[in-house]
Amino acid sequence: MSASSNQRLLLFVGSYAETTDPGVYVYEMNPADGSLKLLDQASGLKNPTFLAVAPEQGKVYAIGEVSIEGERTGEIAALTWNGDAGKLRELNRSVTIRPSSSHIQLDGSMRFAAVSGYHGGNVGLVAIEADGTIGNLTDEQQHTGQGADPERQDRPHPHSVTFSPDNRYALVADLGLDKIVVYALKSEERQLVFHSEAATPPGAGPRHLAFHPNGAWLYSINEVNSSISVFSYNGEQGKLTLIDTVPTLPADYQGENTTAEIAISQDGRYLYGSNRGHDSIVQFAIDSASGKLELKKHVSSQGGHPRHFALTPDGQYLIAANRDDNVLAVFSVEPESGALQFTGQTAQVSKPVCVKPVLL
Repeated sequence: MSASSNQRLLLFVGSYAETTDPGVYVYEMNPADGSLKLLDQASGLKNPTFLAVAPEQGKVYAIGEVSIEGERTGEIAALTWNGDAGKLRELNRSVTIRPSSSHIQLDGSMRFAAVSGYHGGNVGLVAIEADGTIGNLTDEQQHTGQGADPERQDRPHPHSVTFSPDNRYALVADLGLDKIVVYALKSEERQLVFHSEAATPPGAGPRHLAFHPNGAWLYSINEVNSSISVFSYNGEQGKLTLIDTVPTLPADYQGENTTAEIAISQDGRYLYGSNRGHDSIVQFAIDSASGKLELKKHVSSQGGHPRHFALTPDGQYLIAANRDDNVLAVFSVEPESGALQFTGQTAQVSKPVCVKPVLL
């Protein structure tokens, strides 16, 4: 469904940045043509590369990093925005895990933020207070072991956390271990408790996850070998079973590549993933009976290193964040076929890493 005339479509962007430079940006998107207008930008955070947005609460949560006694430490900053002007205002900050975090995800109750530590092999659970400010780190889980690739998988690399549709579990994509680790979210105890795990093919390197709208399938985009794994998900038992794995690249492509982001259309018919190196967005059709993927098309991401992308809540557009060319590129999404068409609309942003569209 398209945005109505009384709704606004905002786009929050996180980037690599020094504290002296802008790192978090707010744009307004015109739903008629996909054009982007900068409303505000915030500085003071070092590498606020990933964001989580709570639209109903009017809050944005940005990861960052600080030095404490000479040791790099992750932090989360809570920000709010003025609904009319889109002006950002910082509420507070709290330190999280060491040495840094790579991703942040809010749980369904908005009581917790989960952060994953690619470099430290750890996962943290952070409280969100009733007023929307960031609280303290309430739990931390340390992964151990290694994967099949001696260079990329010599140790654990938790890259992201995704909460299950019923909010009972936190699923961690560990690139270094070739595993999806499932933790039970114990809200009252404010803890993550190991529950189960499932493996991707050796050397795959799971990075980011996406649940199908039916809740029965989970998709993992795998960074190391440029593939996507399909799992069936038993929500009652909190367990995954590997169904299939398919490549994200054209069969004749010989260059270097790593994957990045994954997303599924609201109707559950199409899946998209980004390739860095091939610099493309790949589109698959999802089989409605099995959940398996059928390759449809690759389109240029219109820039180098599409580290992230997102579909707008109304499904009309896809925005790709091309880090190496400092550009956001806007694509229209054809409703029936799911095909992407570059609109010609772009915005210049220094080293964009994360894009979060919100319909207000």
